[in-house]
Amino acid sequence: MKDTSCNAMWEKLNLDLEAHDGLLEVLGKFYGDIYLSQAGRLQGMEYLDFVLSEIHGLRVQELQAAKQGGRKVVGAFCVFVPEELVLAADAICVGLCAGVEAGKEAVEKILPRNTCALIKSFVGFKLARLCPFTESCDLIVGETTCDGKKKAYETFSEYAPLYVMEIPQMKMASDRALWKAEIIRFKDRVEALTGNKIRGGALNESIRIVNERRRVLQRLNHLRAAVPAPISGRDVLLVNQVSFYDDPLRFTQKIRELCDQLEVRVESGEGIVPKGTPRLMLSGCPMAVPNWKLPYLVESSGAVIVGEESCVGTRNTRDLVDEDAPALDGMIDAIVDRYMKIDCACFTPNKERLEHVVGMARELGVDGVIHYTLSFCQPYAMEALKVEKVLQQAGIPFLNIETDYSMEDVEQLKTRVEAFVEMVS
Repeated sequence: MKDTSCNAMWEKLNLDLEAHDGLLEVLGKFYGDIYLSQAGRLQGMEYLDFVLSEIHGLRVQELQAAKQGGRKVVGAFCVFVPEELVLAADAICVGLCAGVEAGKEAVEKILPRNTCALIKSFVGFKLARLCPFTESCDLIVGETTCDGKKKAYETFSEYAPLYVMEIPQMKMASDRALWKAEIIRFKDRVEALTGNKIRGGALNESIRIVNERRRVLQRLNHLRAAVPAPISGRDVLLVNQVSFYDDPLRFTQKIRELCDQLEVRVESGEGIVPKGTPRLMLSGCPMAVPNWKLPYLVESSGAVIVGEESCVGTRNTRDLVDEDAPALDGMIDAIVDRYMKIDCACFTPNKERLEHVVGMARELGVDGVIHYTLSFCQPYAMEALKVEKVLQQAGIPFLNIETDYSMEDVEQLKTRVEAFVEMVS
């Protein structure tokens, strides 16, 4: 992943070049061990390998070229940020780095040590000057999905151009009204940033673009549900992670081609693993690039992951925005309704998520569910108890894993995962 040809661009973005080179070198080895070592990968995955190898290179160059042409770049940490509005204003929306320990020493001077790893990561990337996506942003959008983020944004705003969206905590009529007001407020902010008025035709087109990306990911999830599993969970996680960074039109086309290859494999009864391999589902916290620790442990322990109930998974792709809504106001309402269906653990009560976990596990025919919680993430840690209860009632084995981004607990986690895989086998 190390590529000094981009040094001039990274230097202009004020990255710490020495630390950044070190990060890319480590991640390149990490990626090779976890992904490139897999046997039987589809040819379509070569595109994803290329994207990851150039994620801080060519993609960032594309963003810089767009900025030189007058377009704005909007960064986001969460699936609640409506990309449709960003695209409709002729801006670019990108996910931001938050999946590895970065700038830990500097972060813990301004945030408590017992802050969740994801929050410490996005703050750390900024303080350590390691993320060219963050440095490319004209606006970064935060959201109030947990108290840790809300308070961290107060500090983060001192270092970056930040805008915070208020996420409802319940799903009553008054909460929908609040969310609609937030969507309109965000629309106004994006228009002010870009100088472009969002009009009905442009918004309708952006809705279709984002929906098409969701549809191709839905197709991927449908194909991977086959027995035997035709693609590894690691590779599907990578697809979902890249969806937050890549150009949406190009990404959709490339994953459509990957799905075409998968269909051939499914029709021939070919699997990435033998028939009878334990099928597991992951549930819980999102896994941002390059958080691949748990999937690697699971799939190197004799199981295959066939689904992810998370924001970097079905929570982000399950629902579409109504494409037939009339006029601009109707499209705004359609966006409001679609995003209110997200079953994030920030909501109370959150019965929908429990129903989705059980329904998805049954639909995929899994042998067990592993619930993944980032240390100090209270919403998902508390919901893990409810998820365990409903899965026990459904007769589906359950394992709760709580961890962070460090490698210190790898052996302990491997022992627990191997024991779980043996049990469900």
